[in-house]
Amino acid sequence: MPHLFEPFALKGVTLRNRIVAPPMCMYSATDGIVSQWQVAHLTQLATGGAGLVIVEATAVSPEGRITWGDVGLWNDGQADALRPVAAAIKATGAVPGIQLGHAGRKASANRPWEGDDHIADGAPHGWPTIGPSPLAFDDKKLWKVPSEMNVADVARVQADFVAAARRALDAGFEWLELHFAHGYLAQSFFSEHSNRRADRYGGSFANRGRFLLETIAAVREVWPDELPLTIRFGVIEYDGQDEETLAEAIALIQLFREAGIDLVSVSVGFSTVDAEIPWGPAFMAPVVSRVRRKTDLPVAIAWGLGTPEVADAAVRDGTADLVKVGQALLADPHWPFAAAMALGMERPSWATLPAPYAYWLERYRPKPAVPPGQPES
Repeated sequence: MPHLFEPFALKGVTLRNRIVAPPMCMYSATDGIVSQWQVAHLTQLATGGAGLVIVEATAVSPEGRITWGDVGLWNDGQADALRPVAAAIKATGAVPGIQLGHAGRKASANRPWEGDDHIADGAPHGWPTIGPSPLAFDDKKLWKVPSEMNVADVARVQADFVAAARRALDAGFEWLELHFAHGYLAQSFFSEHSNRRADRYGGSFANRGRFLLETIAAVREVWPDELPLTIRFGVIEYDGQDEETLAEAIALIQLFREAGIDLVSVSVGFSTVDAEIPWGPAFMAPVVSRVRRKTDLPVAIAWGLGTPEVADAAVRDGTADLVKVGQALLADPHWPFAAAMALGMERPSWATLPAPYAYWLERYRPKPAVPPGQPES
């Protein structure tokens, strides 16, 4: 029976355990170039013992950034800055991954701690947004109406994904995740909340899935077959239409598999402000389990997995193959070590940490207390 600390092999890559440091946006880049602070942050996550460390959502074009502080991969200078990040992650024994995305109608926003709202086109750090249809996300914070993409725009963005994937490979990343979730561009093509098109990219299930499938196929052409190509995909909206959305999402994932996707990181769509998400420990477990069972693809689970026993159970009971732990790793980058201790792993420091840490932690581990009346050994 697999468990949280059992290795996981996919294509030509083997993770030392099932713990994933997911793409967590730090919004601290300048002109798309990762900052030294982010380099230290990502290296720390890898040193802490995660099996896979995925660089935060990385924009494939300037217009595709969520905020002006996003990391980018639309030029070679950005790739050069990410090269030492991939090398540092790999040097710890973790696998270096990166997530590529385009924010679509949710782009051009202030950083979360500075408002998390849209910036006017002419204001500093603001730019026009694009999407499948001219529909704003809401009328309060993300109020900008995107320009409707024409077929040339679609082809341009897909080419941006391909170019970014090439740069990611050249920079040394061994795991690629395409961001098809959270109301960003790819998700908004799939969702009826944001796609009202009348051409071959809108309307029917086949048309709404076309942009996603074409993008996968294009990236698959340049991403090596021996390295995992994965997606983060929103399969449910919690909007009262859950069964219909999930059934369509599963059908589309089956097509993703045929197009060359190796694993799905299952998430929420976040395409509507009317969602009623049942936040709680591993709240997506039933959905993730269903996706895994129906598609026969490896899956990753996220949200509410910061308790070691909950994370371990998600693997042991067959819900998921990988567990994405976010907030808990921000609070404690050595969470894998703490989890190994909590779960009774033998020699937990050596199971999770680099040798210079593990040696000293093992050497000076407190000896068991001697019961009263018994001689010390």
